Amino acid sequence: MFKKDPFQIIAFHSYGTDSQFYLKGRALEDENINLENKTWLGLLINSWKRLGVDEVKNTELEIKLPHGVLLKTTTDDKGYFKVRANLSGLKGLTNSEGWLPCEVAYSDVSVKRHIKNENRFPAEILIPSSEAKFGVASDIDDTILHTGVVSFLKWRLIINTIFKSAYTRLPLEGASEFYHKLHRGASGKEANPIFYVSHSPWNLYRYLKLFLKQNDFPKGPILLRSLDSLFKKKSIDEKPQKQKEIINLLTMYPDLPFILIGDSGEHDPDIYIEVAEKFPNRILAIYLRSVNHKKRMQRVKGIVASYKSTPILLVESSKEAIEHARSIGFIK
Repeated sequence: MFKKDPFQIIAFHSYGTDSQFYLKGRALEDENINLENKTWLGLLINSWKRLGVDEVKNTELEIKLPHGVLLKTTTDDKGYFKVRANLSGLKGLTNSEGWLPCEVAYSDVSVKRHIKNENRFPAEILIPSSEAKFGVASDIDDTILHTGVVSFLKWRLIINTIFKSAYTRLPLEGASEFYHKLHRGASGKEANPIFYVSHSPWNLYRYLKLFLKQNDFPKGPILLRSLDSLFKKKSIDEKPQKQKEIINLLTMYPDLPFILIGDSGEHDPDIYIEVAEKFPNRILAIYLRSVNHKKRMQRVKGIVASYKSTPILLVESSKEAIEHARSIGFIK
């Protein structure tokens, strides 16, 4: 008889304010994915396990905050949970970097399944510093991580995702330095929040989190989308998940302007310009990394040339972006 996998909870790095608590995550069976594995067979098995996760659906969870407040939520039919709560004094519970720690647990401990970590799963939400002058919403694929989204039939994307570990994936040169400069701001002490917003599915959350940590990117909330949404037919009026997440950030922080960073390969130019139009005077600048795709580059250059409301810069390197950001006064 096969042994049943234990239960676990993966709480995603999320965000909030002094009065708003917002946490997302997923309850899953532990498939024992070994992120240390670097052999091609091990990486293939990891990828298979990511796609074949078994969610713990429609189950009640508890979120315990440092000052004893207990919040409750229920996972959906894919195991995801989302907790929003109006509280007070949350900023006083954060550490020196602005992160508020809490714990997520299964409410029903009588389930006939082993629960990992003694049913105590760590979670964190970022509450931006009052010293912050702006926020940054950045894409991941081909913006800070070599992915190959625009390759023929996306073959590079497939090879990179399945057969390369988070330890061997390469960041774009100078990207980490640029993001740290933006995080510190013009004064060097601003602690401007960095939000990583991607079209990648939540199944890659731990993989991307490890990549960001290994390559010394500033710690920040990671906002992805469900795997189902990649195949679901959208209505004409439905906005991409990345756009919804950025709008949620702008709504959550009404007094914080944002810098948007993406690439010219897929939909970032259209999404970012639409966001800038919807929130006039809230977007300080848009940086788009140039990708090696002649037809798409021609289209994007036309969009950039005709749009004058918000500064948009097509950059070939992080050095160009750093020089521009310094000239505008975003960084030292």
